[in-house]
This record gives sequence, structure tokens and C-alpha cells, in this order.
Amino acid sequence: MYEGNKVGVVVPAYNEQGFVGEVIDSIPQYVDRIYVVDDRSTDGTWREIRDHAERANATADTADTASAAPVAPTVADGGVGASRRVVPIRHEENRGVGGAIKTGYRRASDDGMDVTAVIAGDGQMDPDLLDRLLDPIVEGGADYAKGTRLLDPEFREDMPPFRLFGNQLLTFLTQFASGYWRTTDPQNGYTAISCRALDELDIESLYDDYGFANELLVRLNCHGAEVADVAIPAIYGDEESTIRYRTFVPKLSWLLLSNFCHRLRVQFDSGARTPAVGYALGALGLVAAVLAGVFGSLGLGAGLVIGGYLALGLAIRRDRDHNDGLETRVTDATNE
Repeated sequence: MYEGNKVGVVVPAYNEQGFVGEVIDSIPQYVDRIYVVDDRSTDGTWREIRDHAERANATADTADTASAAPVAPTVADGGVGASRRVVPIRHEENRGVGGAIKTGYRRASDDGMDVTAVIAGDGQMDPDLLDRLLDPIVEGGADYAKGTRLLDPEFREDMPPFRLFGNQLLTFLTQFASGYWRTTDPQNGYTAISCRALDELDIESLYDDYGFANELLVRLNCHGAEVADVAIPAIYGDEESTIRYRTFVPKLSWLLLSNFCHRLRVQFDSGARTPAVGYALGALGLVAAVLAGVFGSLGLGAGLVIGGYLALGLAIRRDRDHNDGLETRVTDATNE
């Protein structure tokens, strides 16, 4: 346990042979249960998970039988496996990283975990820093905490240039869609979520692939959840990304647009109508400006552009005001 809270960790893994075993071994001892979800890997990942789980559970049995009480066999999406502290789970078919996290979340919720973290199976996340994500939830009352590499200049310098550019672009798009205007590095999978947030959200309806983390932020905002952005470095080694940008970018763009509209509808129904109206007028103004330019009305087009941008500016400002108080930042020295 951590500060009186039962802690679970979900480890999603797809073709992480040579990495996932070390991740399992390095998770802190205060973690009560580790759910390692093999998303139907095609290499030796599943064998490595089972081997390390067996050794970890044997050690836990010897060290502390009470904290390693047996649990029921794991069956998730056809998955198999039985364990104690480390719960190996295997999907019958590949579902994507979001699908793997959802499987782990479901098991953690069923097992009564107070806080559930996610640590990827590729070795890019330092388990020794897990407490930095747990503290905002168990001490600060946040509903969700996520790592970010963009708050600290030193952490940004460690990122490959292409990844940094893409991350900053996705940060802006996700801020726009989610309403968390100060939250950065939305693709960072090092996270922790409270049991109350898991109970409120319809986790099963979320996207199964790499857009899961982005959509989760939008849904959290719709429930008025407090999010903590925690400065944490990444570890870059020999792992290879499985993201296919040719399909990832269009899918994520559509996902963010649809979720943005969903969030505005929720806010509108709850009485926060100014942002939704402002965004709608701004979009209409810009579209009308393009049409005016096509048909030769340059003066009208210029006026519509100005009006559209003013409406968007007002919408963003009111949107920020509406979500004020839902975000905190945790750096090495301060909480903002």
C-alpha cells in the first residue's frame, strides 16, 4: 500500500520482449497488484511475462504471504493466466494500447484498487518515480495524474526532434479538444487515476488505440475531474515505436474533433453556453470568409475573418475560465 491506499499498476505490452520483464521486476514493492496485459504479441513477450510473474509471485509468497493472497484466474477478452501480486493477462486478439489499459483498469476496479497507474512495457518509464504520480491523488485530491516531458527544459532536450515537434502539436490540439489548457504531453502514458474517476467514467466506450489517452482527458473534463501534470523524464533506448503516423494522424484528428464537439455539448447542457456559441460563430465566420473570397468579396471576407477570430478568441478565453481550477502542475520543486 501507499499512504494507506491500495495501488495497482497496469503494464500494457505488445512485442516488448527484452523489456517487459525488467519493467515487472522494477515496480516498487508498495504496489499491491500488477496487471501485465499482453495485447497478443507475436514475439516472446507472453513467455517473458509469465516467467517474471512466476518468479515475482514466488518471492512475494516467501516474503509476505498475507500481501500475496491468491486471486481468481484471469480471463480478459479470452485471456488466460493466474497470479498473486503479478497478474498476467493475454488478449485473444490485438486490441491496441487503449484496449490493453482498459482490460487492466477493469481488473483493478474489480480488485478494489484505490489508485491505478499505467507503466508501459517498453522500459521508457522509471518506476522509481511512480510516487510523483500517486501523491497528487492521495494527498492533493486530484482525480488523474499524468507525466509530462514538456515542463522541464532538460526533459525536452532528451526527446528526439521529430517526436518533440509532434508532441507539441498534439499538446495544442488536445488542449483545444479537452479544455485542459495547461496540461501538456498528452501522449505520455505514465499515468495514475483514482478509483472514483474510474467509477464515474464509461471506460469501455473509450478508443482502443493510441488516441485513448487523448479521449480520456476529454471525458475527464466532462466530469469536472481535476488533472495534475507531473514533470517526469522518459528513458529512450532501443525500443521501437509501433505508431503508424500515416493512419494515426487522421484517426486522432477526427477523434479529437468529435470529442471536442461532445465536450461543448456537455458544457452547453450544463449552462456554460458562451464557449460553444463562440466556437460555432468563429467557425462559421471563417468558413463564410473563405466563401466570400472565392466569390470575389474581399472586403466582406476580411471582415468575416476578423469577426471569426474575435469570436474564437472570446470562446477560448471563456473556455479557460470555465475550466479554471481543474488543473495543477507538479515540477521538481513546486506545485502550481
